[in-house]
Amino acid sequence: MNPTHDPSGLYLGLISGTSADGIDAALVRFHDDDDDDDGVTRAELRFGRTYPWPEDLRARLVELGQRAATLTLDDIGELDTRIGLQFADTALAALRHAGVDAGEVAAIGSHGQTLRHRPQGPHPFTLQLGDASLIAERCGVRTVADFRRRDVAAGGHGAPLLPALHAALLSAPDEHRAVLNLGGIANLTLLPAGDAVGVRGFDTGPANGLMDAWCLRHTGAGYDRGGAFAATGRVDADLLQRLLDEPWFALPPPKSTGRDQFHLGWLEGLLLGDEAPADVQATLLALSARTVADALRAAQPETARVIACGGGVHNPMLLAALAEALPDARVESSALHGLDPDMIEAMGFAWLARQTVLGRPGNLPGVTGAAGPRVLGAIHSA
Repeated sequence: MNPTHDPSGLYLGLISGTSADGIDAALVRFHDDDDDDDGVTRAELRFGRTYPWPEDLRARLVELGQRAATLTLDDIGELDTRIGLQFADTALAALRHAGVDAGEVAAIGSHGQTLRHRPQGPHPFTLQLGDASLIAERCGVRTVADFRRRDVAAGGHGAPLLPALHAALLSAPDEHRAVLNLGGIANLTLLPAGDAVGVRGFDTGPANGLMDAWCLRHTGAGYDRGGAFAATGRVDADLLQRLLDEPWFALPPPKSTGRDQFHLGWLEGLLLGDEAPADVQATLLALSARTVADALRAAQPETARVIACGGGVHNPMLLAALAEALPDARVESSALHGLDPDMIEAMGFAWLARQTVLGRPGNLPGVTGAAGPRVLGAIHSA
């Protein structure tokens, strides 16, 4: 196709994040200023929904994310297929529920499920499972996937990949802003007032991932609804300091991380053994808020507004802790800016698919550390 021609403008983004709490599906129509502009001025969410994993598969993914299991090559192959089939079923369900025919969709952008993310070291890599060939075959829609590896190949971290979209949709000419994604891992996009070139982004550490895992272990619930479990505990200052002493937090951007680094085994290595479970939960919440606040003050101290998205937006205890830690900034949901906080990441992978189909770069080298702009992902024809 002509790379400057966007015949449909309708894209379906799919992602299962580090919390593995479900597959988010977002059907989006994008609008540019004109055909020659690489930026996006408007994104219209036509449909968005989170579809649950089968419970046995979700339990397996959580177990792997906490490094509580090992995998054989056969295990990896089977998981790749099972995840791909689940993503395909999710895409078909989303199109059905949206009342949209597959032929109307220009492409699907599938993030897959991260198995390991190791962008540093002598042999850097990032590995997402979910066979995109199965998605294209089952759905009859061109599918773009494997976005992160090209950025890693170019010397980058492969993450975060959405700051360019955040900048297009949420920047302001007269206000320093930050977009805060509170998924399993927290990441920031820094949006200096009126400065598209100065956009930066990086992971700050755990958001919901550790809290979810600890909550599941001690209450049987997959997440701490409303922060109720944390609210029954008290922050353990000594434990919080031991957690904050993790060297990763002191690394300068660009940087990224995942559940394979911040997992229950990491936490347990810093426990004395006599802590009350609710106190640990409260301390993990404090850790999430503190590391976000510390990172933001260091990187963009003049931030006036923090626009939050991701599952953590629904935890009022976490938002209150962030507001307390950032007294000079207003902390608010992206919903106040017309963007569903639960769907922004899925919208981002719809956008990344569009960038690839149109032959446009999807990364910001100043964010990921890559050697330059790169067209990301591999296209699997319908």
